[in-house]
Amino acid sequence: MSQPAVGLIGLGLMGNPMGHNLLKAGFPLTVWNRTASRANSLVAAGAKLAASPREVAASSDVLITIVSDPPALEEVLWNSGANSAFPALKKGSIYIDSSTVSPALARKIAAASAQAGIRFLDAPVTGGTWGAEKGELVFMIGGEAATLEAAKPVLNAMGKKLFHLGPNGAGQTIKLAMNSLLAVEVQAFAEALALVQRAGLPGEKLVEVMQSSMARAGILDIKAPSMLSGDFKPSFPLRLMHKDISLALDLANQIGVALPATAAARETYSYVKGSTTEDLDYAGVMRFWKK
Repeated sequence: MSQPAVGLIGLGLMGNPMGHNLLKAGFPLTVWNRTASRANSLVAAGAKLAASPREVAASSDVLITIVSDPPALEEVLWNSGANSAFPALKKGSIYIDSSTVSPALARKIAAASAQAGIRFLDAPVTGGTWGAEKGELVFMIGGEAATLEAAKPVLNAMGKKLFHLGPNGAGQTIKLAMNSLLAVEVQAFAEALALVQRAGLPGEKLVEVMQSSMARAGILDIKAPSMLSGDFKPSFPLRLMHKDISLALDLANQIGVALPATAAARETYSYVKGSTTEDLDYAGVMRFWKK
């Protein structure tokens, strides 16, 4: 049985390695990115570069989008005129959005998909660039169980765990909660590190004790080395984390939940984001204490 044709829109830090893993798994792949040069390595590996989002969608049995924010997603789906992707999707095809956007936008897409006879999953990811490169992403999925079952071969080429969390919008809700937690954890570690270093002690001593205590967190393994060295090459950019916690706070306002720790974290991330032109990893929030 031949593999379904897959389309991928968005070839950034996550999308590019996801595309390579789809090719390694044998899926025919068509790609598009606003900056076409980002497709070069995928084209060299066998992907076809489309001229527009519409061309990708028209050629795909399964379409995946992973773009930076809600406006970028709406642009490729509906707001690119004749080049828009959504109207070109085939009836019966599967559309998977792995961007991080609002649950409300996921439900809007789900409603439009149902009307058009398209099967839709909101399936944001966690795992960073290292997870994308290894094909070990974790997908947080909202949508129908039957759609997820049909999409599993494609998703399994890119991820190690698929969590079906509820109806459309559930994946995005869990992702926003997850990223709020990660943002707060990194900020809390940065505060503790600043305290120890200002007191004249090596930050490595704090990490050594934390790793053997209840304060241990998996995020230490990934972020502590860069926060100690000051190397903030982006794996997950701070600008995107700022966007995600802003989306979480918007959701909290809509449903009447107070998030004081997340709100405080956004102030710190906002300061760092506004004080640099560099594209820092979100571990670069450490720079708040270097001001």
